[in-house]
Amino acid sequence: MDQQACILVVDDDADIVNAVRLYLEKEGFCVYGAADGFEALDVLEQRTIHLILMDVMMPRMDGFSAILRIRQKRNLPILVMSAKTEDSDKVLGLSIGADDYISKPFSPTELVARVKSHLRRYLTLGGAQAGGPLVRVGRLEYDFEAHQLTADGEPVRLTPTETRIMELFFRSPGRVFSAEEIYAGAWGEGNVYAPENTVMVHIRRIREKIELNPKEPEYVKVVWGLGYKLEKH
Repeated sequence: MDQQACILVVDDDADIVNAVRLYLEKEGFCVYGAADGFEALDVLEQRTIHLILMDVMMPRMDGFSAILRIRQKRNLPILVMSAKTEDSDKVLGLSIGADDYISKPFSPTELVARVKSHLRRYLTLGGAQAGGPLVRVGRLEYDFEAHQLTADGEPVRLTPTETRIMELFFRSPGRVFSAEEIYAGAWGEGNVYAPENTVMVHIRRIREKIELNPKEPEYVKVVWGLGYKLEKH
């Protein structure tokens, strides 16, 4: 990462904001803080932000509501950080547009590693692929140079994680990828315990954006017991 990345930490606990700021500034990042969703939206209007660490339970505007507002305009990585560990909360955060989830309390090492992993992919997002920069599959076309998916010629707004998943599929249309392979390719982490739910939520979001009937997908299909594939057309 050649440019200095700027991170927005959103939490109503000032001690947590200050601690996270200390961890990240030691790594060379610029860090802004916000105490709730409204303040976060204000910072996004005034500053160039490359990644957001978002708490869930906050006054005025909670983290989930803020993510919904942010995703209307921006595709930067959002990592939810919360003391809640229930799967339902994790799935909700991912389903409305978060890219990853880190549970409190977290170690500084884990936090920094997650941030660097998402920023690396967001700021560089791979390179041109063998076989040319444009790959067409039926109604869909992916431009590897622009990192842009189109459906029927219209741009599809994807989050960074969704983009990495689609790049993985478009590199090998027809190939079946396991949940572990998709997680490793999109999140940059291997040997993760039970990645199926996280991958499933992102696949569902992608289908809602590209399929004419998401309940009967024509493109991103499940191969039961094995994983997912981009169906050739």
